Amino acid sequence: MALMRYIVMKSMQEVSFVEMPASHAYQLSALNLRLHKEIDKLTASHIPVLPYAIAECSEVDLHDKSIAIHSGLDYVNQLENDFASIEEKTYPLISLLTEIRALQAQLEQWYEEEYES
Repeated sequence: MALMRYIVMKSMQEVSFVEMPASHAYQLSALNLRLHKEIDKLTASHIPVLPYAIAECSEVDLHDKSIAIHSGLDYVNQLENDFASIEEKTYPLISLLTEIRALQAQLEQWYEEEYES
């Protein structure tokens, strides 16, 4: 069984978890920080709401069933869809999408290899 880590995400007052392979968890945290650094530079009228990565942990025992645990690949796929739909005119959005898609490809490969063995 693969070693997983959880990224704790906070958006407004909502908390959720993203389950990531331990080998890739830091990449999601770093990507989240980079996206937050750059999101204010976007000038499009529709910018997706981006939660903040507030912590990482190795185990999660949830007692509140309303808190979601998302698959890392599902989360990154949704992130890619959200950012690909931005109609940006001035900021080079392609660099952010490239970073998102790089992590997306790594996760796809990781899951493929994990389920083949």
